[in-house]
Amino acid sequence: MANVTHQELLEAGVHYGHLRKKWNPSMAPYIFMEKNGIHIIDLNKTIAKLNEATSALKQIAKSGKKILFVATKKQAKDVVAEKVKEVNMPYITERWLGGTLTNFHTIRKSIRKMTSMDKMKTDPAFLSISKRERLQIQRQTEKMQKMLGSITDLTRLPAALFIVDINKEHIAIQEAKRLNIPTFAVVDTNSDPNKVDFPIPANDDATKAILLLITKITESIQEGLSERKLDKEKVVDKKEDAEVEDDVESIEKKLRKFEDEKEEVVIGSKKVSTAKVAEKLPATKRGVGGKRTPYKSGDKN
Repeated sequence: MANVTHQELLEAGVHYGHLRKKWNPSMAPYIFMEKNGIHIIDLNKTIAKLNEATSALKQIAKSGKKILFVATKKQAKDVVAEKVKEVNMPYITERWLGGTLTNFHTIRKSIRKMTSMDKMKTDPAFLSISKRERLQIQRQTEKMQKMLGSITDLTRLPAALFIVDINKEHIAIQEAKRLNIPTFAVVDTNSDPNKVDFPIPANDDATKAILLLITKITESIQEGLSERKLDKEKVVDKKEDAEVEDDVESIEKKLRKFEDEKEEVVIGSKKVSTAKVAEKLPATKRGVGGKRTPYKSGDKN
């Protein structure tokens, strides 16, 4: 759950919406009032929806899956990139490439090509090609790094998308919907909240407001990752304890077997216990000088 107060939201300007003439009627449940022709967002609804989104994202992070952040607008790109790097999640802050999700295998090919070109630049043979070819490769690598560098670690489709400004990122939402990927988004008064699964009514134009929301989102993801790490450590500890118990049991079995073998003697080709051998041996009697001598037939007490 996101620990955020009304005061923090007010100071960040999260409550400011768009002009009345630009509003989307679907946002009516999230609008508190209108002031000077500008809609004011209901912060109680913002907190409730933010808590709902953070708890869901925490569970996704705890399961070890990736969440892709999409924020290509000028006010959000730097803030999102800085915060998302801290939790090691993929993000797109440049142009959304059509087919990033629906044509993911092609995007993966481009990423592999980019990594091979990066390796090529460290190869001594790279210096043997012409200067013009080197410049072409370098420019192409820089361009691909700019577009795809932040999703290099995304080896499979993400488990969820977090979007800032759904009007600008409408292609990403369409692709996610087509693949049944859950979507989380900061939704302003000029947007349709029904297009995403987890809308957070808030100002998506102010850098300060975006920073506050992204900070709370990344904190919840970090909590999920920390819990996952603790669970893994507990599993490892249980496994180690079980292995120690198994080792102790095996040692005890070996000791019992050794003791059993010690109590047996080999007669011919068979193993006979020493107790049975003792039963079959003739009885003994006390001899001269305290020594025991075996009974002989005909002896009298």
